[in-house]
Amino acid sequence: MTYSGAVKVGGPADVHELSDLMISKVAVGGMNNNAYLLRCRATDEQLLIDAAAEPQTLLSLIGDGGIASVVTTHQHGDHWGALAEVVGATGARTYAGALDAEGIPVATDVLVADGDTITVGRVTLTARHLVGHTPGSIALVYDDPHGHPHVFTGDCLFPGGVGNTWGDPKAFVQLVDDVEHKLFAELPDEAWVYPGHGNDTTIGAERPHLAAWRERGW
Repeated sequence: MTYSGAVKVGGPADVHELSDLMISKVAVGGMNNNAYLLRCRATDEQLLIDAAAEPQTLLSLIGDGGIASVVTTHQHGDHWGALAEVVGATGARTYAGALDAEGIPVATDVLVADGDTITVGRVTLTARHLVGHTPGSIALVYDDPHGHPHVFTGDCLFPGGVGNTWGDPKAFVQLVDDVEHKLFAELPDEAWVYPGHGNDTTIGAERPHLAAWRERGW
């Protein structure tokens, strides 16, 4: 079946099948958070992005093979609500942005900075540090050698705009600048965007609206 990225809490995962990587997306919790399970097709090693909520749902998605690592995109509690349970059950290595780790009540094994790489089996993800939604938010970019890039943006980029900066003009400018320079300027229109909540989008679908976002200030 064709991947759409449209998932709902209590519903099944949607699976995006790439040549080297399987991406399973599931919605969990009262804030409709997305969690993404990445599996290297060559090695079956797995990585989870955002153990947000509903640990049993996530552990069922992970399955008996376990996960090698879990990446938390930022320090807001709706993105790590199930982290302790998932790590306790799997022994996974934890990753988070260096400036957000103190706000996550589960020890971070690896502090991530802009440009750092994280591997899952033979697949490599590149972290991009995006400031504004939180001090240490990270997005993860997979540059698929067989197709277009895929980027997991946490709460920094959604269909229709950047993440919430709660009316702080300085934070908004920082976030929209980082998103423009580190994502839009470096990724092609075909790049697929997987956000922390709601439906997916593409860089090309959002690119024409950057100036309007700056004008409106959110």
